[in-house]
Amino acid sequence: MALVKPCPQCGHPIVHYRNPTPTVDALIHIPGRGVVLVERQNAPHGWALPGGFIDYGESAEVAAVREAKEETGLTVELTGLLGVYSDPTRDPRQHTLSIVYIAQALDPDELAAGDDAKGVDVFPLGRWPTPLCFDHERIVNDYATLLKRVTPHQR
Repeated sequence: MALVKPCPQCGHPIVHYRNPTPTVDALIHIPGRGVVLVERQNAPHGWALPGGFIDYGESAEVAAVREAKEETGLTVELTGLLGVYSDPTRDPRQHTLSIVYIAQALDPDELAAGDDAKGVDVFPLGRWPTPLCFDHERIVNDYATLLKRVTPHQR
């Protein structure tokens, strides 16, 4: 969808496109403990995967590692792509498209709430806190389903 507005300087029409905003989320699984979730300090309030907006000039992978560090204190290594989530209603603030990476913490003892996180904790698979923001319940459940399909020696 495009919106045409006049240039404030010359009056020439400028086309503005309304596209989803790209975001990332990092699903950090700490083996034997669970999934790292942050309690959001800003609206919408509740629990969420660490993540956020991709900065201009930044790759999605770099953004996921940066957001994980800013919100959880953890240095992570991305180990895979869980999926892309793009339901136009997934974020009540605006239409976003999230690239969700699976990540592992290099040192889980570094876990500490940071940036715009009110709190941070690790939750056992399937025992999620409420409320979960955005479509993150779907995402963590998709991850739990994926793990069930993996053979036990790969967990």
